Amino acid sequence: MTEITTTGLSDAESDDGIALGHYAQRAYLEYALSVVKGRALPDVCDGQKPVQRRILYSMSRMGLGFGGPNGAVGARPVKSARVVGDVLGRYHPHGDSAAYDALVRMAQDFSQRYPLIDGQGNFGSRDGDGAAAMRYTEARLARITSLLLDEIDEGTVDFQPNYDGSTEEPKQLPARLPFALLNGASGIAVGMATEIPSHNLREVADACVALIKNPKLSNEELFSIIPGPDYPGGGQIISSTSDIADAYASGRGSLKVRARWVIEDLARGQWQLVVNELPPGVSSQKVLEEIEELTNPKVKTGKKALTPEQTQLKATILAVLDGVRDESSKDAPVRLVFEPKTRTIEQQELITTLLAHTSLESSSSINLTMVGLDGRPVPKTLRQMFLGQGAGAHPYFGRPSVGVAQHRRGDSHHPPQRRTQARTDCALQAV
Repeated sequence: MTEITTTGLSDAESDDGIALGHYAQRAYLEYALSVVKGRALPDVCDGQKPVQRRILYSMSRMGLGFGGPNGAVGARPVKSARVVGDVLGRYHPHGDSAAYDALVRMAQDFSQRYPLIDGQGNFGSRDGDGAAAMRYTEARLARITSLLLDEIDEGTVDFQPNYDGSTEEPKQLPARLPFALLNGASGIAVGMATEIPSHNLREVADACVALIKNPKLSNEELFSIIPGPDYPGGGQIISSTSDIADAYASGRGSLKVRARWVIEDLARGQWQLVVNELPPGVSSQKVLEEIEELTNPKVKTGKKALTPEQTQLKATILAVLDGVRDESSKDAPVRLVFEPKTRTIEQQELITTLLAHTSLESSSSINLTMVGLDGRPVPKTLRQMFLGQGAGAHPYFGRPSVGVAQHRRGDSHHPPQRRTQARTDCALQAV
């Protein structure tokens, strides 16, 4: 067998060599663990990936958070390039694009339910438009980050040396709420992946208080407090309650999410269908491209003409749809207008046709895999995300400050506000 010489081998290995297969296996395992724990998966303690945690901590040390009376005075934003430079120089020895992409995502209200960064400038759109270069945009911490950073100097978390030992960085942030649930996460590692949907802040706070009062709370009671995900872009979950409960109980599943729409009546009996919320991962541009492909299909490679299926589908769409236009704007992030062929077309017929052949109805996966309290990446159930797994209690259930969570989030008798336009206002009530 081919061998290569190495140094630092254990006694169980030969003095002058090691089998190539064994060396490759060990090296790849080390690489996989590095990607899983150091890049791709969030930590159950604070819901952040390492690069996100380093960005937030660096911005806090740069004085870009909120202060003053009641923490209501925000810092002046600085160039994103300055933040990225500080993160790379002190904590994150990787490319600048990785750090800036993570910063941009934390500033997008269509990517995170409660954005952690208040960005100024062009930070992209849900249609796939990229953010401006870091030299043009500015950033500061959002006010909700006080739930992650306020207690970091009070001995609540452990610190570790940075990559060159010149300074220290926190192993986790002292989160007062499980941000892995609030903002969700998405990542692909080696041999595993994660897809955690976002949830409503008030419902998550209610669940925290209920579990503090009764750690043996049944799954049925917990699922009644958190009925399902609350996506940043809205949409309506049409999966059954049992399907959602099964996904939460096992840590894996798939939910059907449908767009939201309204019927607008026009003059002389005319009407139009207006879509104002889309499923996660679906953009207005994507829907328009699908409509274009259905109404103007192209001949497939190797064919001389359209297939019967393409012809039939084109006739089906054109029989009920006259036109579609995108009226999205700053005031209306999503506004897709569908005009029926005639005013006599049944509204439900148009809706059913669009849902069947476009992404206005799609699936959203759930995979609650993350790095646990013991440092191991494992799939978790919804309960384990709150209480942790293995020895010890979850960090934000062991600090005195959590006892006042009910007062921080306001009157618990008000019904949860799900997918409202004023998402930031709802988040600030918890600060």
